[in-house]
Amino acid sequence: MFKKKRGFREFLASTEAISTNILADRLKKLEQHGIVQKRISKKNLSAYDYSLTSKGIDLMPVLLEIAAWSEQHDTLSNAPSGFAKLWRENREGVIAAAKAGEVSI
Repeated sequence: MFKKKRGFREFLASTEAISTNILADRLKKLEQHGIVQKRISKKNLSAYDYSLTSKGIDLMPVLLEIAAWSEQHDTLSNAPSGFAKLWRENREGVIAAAKAGEVSI
């Protein structure tokens, strides 16, 4: 959801190349645990959009920390270049920007 993806097909088209059954299962589990919520899409009434709940938003600092670690240590990281430095210098600003939907990781 950091990349402003909301729908099942958008998640499916991600570079992670996750299979449909695994994606459906993970979204279902995230919803059951109260991390995401699904709503009928305004663009397509036969589809759902997913968004973070307040519980999911509270996970944001952890996920951002992982993204920063990934940029530094994983050659296959999808984190933008320079993200780890930005995260170290301004955690609160990055969290606020992510919550406002202004950060695309």
